[in-house]
Amino acid sequence: MDYRKLIKSYIENEIETINKIDMDQINAALNLLEAGIKREATVYVFGNGGSAATASHIQNDFNKGISEHTKEKFRFLCLNDNIATVMAIANDIGYEEIFRFQLIGKIKSNDIIVAISGSGNSKNVINAVEYGKNHGCKVIGMTGYSGGKLKELADISLHSPINSMQITEDIHMIFNHLMMSIFYKTMCGINHIKNKGDTDEQNIY
Repeated sequence: MDYRKLIKSYIENEIETINKIDMDQINAALNLLEAGIKREATVYVFGNGGSAATASHIQNDFNKGISEHTKEKFRFLCLNDNIATVMAIANDIGYEEIFRFQLIGKIKSNDIIVAISGSGNSKNVINAVEYGKNHGCKVIGMTGYSGGKLKELADISLHSPINSMQITEDIHMIFNHLMMSIFYKTMCGINHIKNKGDTDEQNIY
């Protein structure tokens, strides 16, 4: 079977969505995170399903990828990474509390939340965001579709304006790697985008 028309359509939708990204919001997110590292803020990042994998990836890229090369270190904490904790809260209290419960008594007003939800309406994500905002935290929301309630609550909206979960999750990873790449240059003095013909490569992982 020839899948090339479907492949072309997916790529075209991806490019169209990328071209609609709000660069001002990305710029605001970069500035918030840069200010956060200077004041030793904890950055709580979380999501469900594919967004959970993105949250874990973001934690890795900032805590290791960037922080390996900087004096000041990012302090990202992915709330969906400890499976035992998540399952205990879900079983004993309720799935809608798996993120908010982990913030109770720990989150501080100078901390940052990075909440990821394709629909923008995941109840457990919204519960944690509302709790964080009530305690003075700034919120970066990563969303798709219409953005849902998370887009309304977020101080900074990294939005993928398309009704596709797959492309939305692609764009969320682009947000991550875009910000990581910029911080490599500005914080670490490293440029990992090589021109054609360049042979020097640096192992990152």
